[in-house]
Amino acid sequence: MLKKVLTVVSFLLFLSGMAYGFEFSADTVSTFKDQKLQGKMYFKPDKFRMDMKTHGDMTMITRIDKKVVWNVMPAQKMYMEMPFDLKNKPKVDEKFEGEIERKLVGTETIDGHPTKKYLITYKVDNKTDQVYQWWATDINFPVKTGAIDGSWTQEFKNVKIGPQPEKLFEVPAGYQKMQMPQMPAMPGGMDFKHMK
Repeated sequence: MLKKVLTVVSFLLFLSGMAYGFEFSADTVSTFKDQKLQGKMYFKPDKFRMDMKTHGDMTMITRIDKKVVWNVMPAQKMYMEMPFDLKNKPKVDEKFEGEIERKLVGTETIDGHPTKKYLITYKVDNKTDQVYQWWATDINFPVKTGAIDGSWTQEFKNVKIGPQPEKLFEVPAGYQKMQMPQMPAMPGGMDFKHMK
């Protein structure tokens, strides 16, 4: 189960790189390898929070200012702490990191917003890739982004741009910190290959 949770967290950190430099809240729908994740995002330029229902309720709070990610489990009143790599810091401008071309390919209405659909070509670590981005012209916001092969998408719905309360980005009082589990060593050098 922990492995599945960490996979979800890694995917969400990847998607967070597509966020922008103002404060907002929004419902999110993400698809990745036939998995659908729904949640709620609260965002400030130096911190963001994702509330999701996957393997039980879970909240991921990323504190760029403290370089940590807290995975909060309300049912257990516990949280795990992981280091945050600054290379995953969300972008604060319209362009993708390494963007080399942006081509308008159409217009669509997404969640009630008029959008311009762009084909974006970008290069990171000597690898060139492409994504589609649906940019809402009424709120100047990327309401949808997706791989051109359809393997993943990130969509924002019910976007509300404006200040977000600071308390959303703190671990609730009384929660216990949980250590990341480690595999125990075999006592006495036991070798299970020879056991029948």
